[in-house]
Amino acid sequence: MTRTSFDSIDDQAREAYAEQGAICLRGAFIDWVELLREGVERNHDEPGPYFSENVTAGDPGRFWDDYCNWQRIPEFHRFITESNAAQLAAQVMRSRCAQFFHDHVLVKEANTPKLTPWHQDAPYYFAEGSQTVSFWLPLDPVSERETLRLVSGSNRWPKLVLPVKWLDDADFYAAENEQYMTLPDLDTEDCTETILEWEMQPGDAVLFDFRTVHGARGNLQKRRRRAFSMRWVGDDGHYRERPGKTSPPFPGHDMRDGERLREDWFPVLWPRSGKQGLSHG
Repeated sequence: MTRTSFDSIDDQAREAYAEQGAICLRGAFIDWVELLREGVERNHDEPGPYFSENVTAGDPGRFWDDYCNWQRIPEFHRFITESNAAQLAAQVMRSRCAQFFHDHVLVKEANTPKLTPWHQDAPYYFAEGSQTVSFWLPLDPVSERETLRLVSGSNRWPKLVLPVKWLDDADFYAAENEQYMTLPDLDTEDCTETILEWEMQPGDAVLFDFRTVHGARGNLQKRRRRAFSMRWVGDDGHYRERPGKTSPPFPGHDMRDGERLREDWFPVLWPRSGKQGLSHG
């Protein structure tokens, strides 16, 4: 489902979000594109501790990502705290509040065939709840060949999918862990799943549940594909122990299984309280 108004998310869009796990908002952040582009350039020039290259040495192209930089990159901080993203997050989650989890930048340079593997966000995170949302904002035009791809209804699958490492597709946790399922083959002609994919312009955004399976093809265009992502949890967001190191790891958080995410590290930005400058680590 696509929405063209960004002032609010109506009941029809929220129903579509709950049912298929993703919606596309047209022009939701068009006034913020240039600022986010500046932030991505700053992120590249001043990488954080989680900066990662996702193309194996000797393979063509370049695909880099970085996350948890919103408190040190002013462009990201301003967008997250001053835009209507928190309000939209609360609305689509059907939550009274929106608590910010983390930011993520993903850049595929021109002529980079490297795929973003099919995955869910939820298994990588220690943040869990029935009310979650990831935003994916392309900062360059993307056709259906380069756009985000999402498996409709996978937010309601009975088990989480075993996460993999992006560089080499190795298992992120132990493969024999019974709480995870193996991902079905989604790239064959026999695939019966409905794949959601939208041609998008800068300012558009896809909103999807942490449990929605998604991925992307390589970028074979002659221009880069920059994207900014952010993740939010709602009223029932809490800490969940995982079978290994999470991504992001957030060392020293001192939370226990089932506890609400600590607000001095993960601020509640909706309703607005004026406490947008919190920091940690």
